[in-house]
Amino acid sequence: MTRVFRISSPAPWQNQIFGTKSDIVRRSISSVEREIGREALELEVRKRGFHMIEAAGQFIIICSPDPLRVIC
Repeated sequence: MTRVFRISSPAPWQNQIFGTKSDIVRRSISSVEREIGREALELEVRKRGFHMIEAAGQFIIICSPDPLRVIC
């Protein structure tokens, strides 16, 4: 497996993701790994107090620090 790493700063990518007015942001894991890396995204989500889940090859970010409740 060939890994591709972005050489430029991840800030523009993060600004695009977290600058959206949407309450939920979804990105493919491969895109995240290519652009900034899983660890950097997780750190940014934690820093903002948001929630992130992984499902079906995607990261789903809930852009709210409010508590979550899994219904089913």
